[in-house]
Amino acid sequence: MLTSIMHRVSGNGLAVAGLATLLCWLGTLAAGPEAYAAFTHQAGSWYGLVVLAGISWCFFNHFASGIRHFVMDIGAGYELVTNARWSVLTPIIGLVLTAAFWAAILLR
Repeated sequence: MLTSIMHRVSGNGLAVAGLATLLCWLGTLAAGPEAYAAFTHQAGSWYGLVVLAGISWCFFNHFASGIRHFVMDIGAGYELVTNARWSVLTPIIGLVLTAAFWAAILLR
């Protein structure tokens, strides 16, 4: 049940925060170099990084849950033990992928 709720939460996070960030980025890109520099400054601050990390977590969690749903749609993974295992592993996979993504960005 929690996995399904987190799938919906991460999808809504992508729709709201991800779309708002994308539109803001495109707007500042079109507005000129000064506006774009202000956007990158805000995105590089601690609260900008928190928002970007949250958006990336939403993406990876939604992706992992979508793969789980896809496997179930093809008829596999309905056994109770397998379903319980994947429902626990899905948010963990999302967190691990988010951590690896940000480690690759910040440690280069």
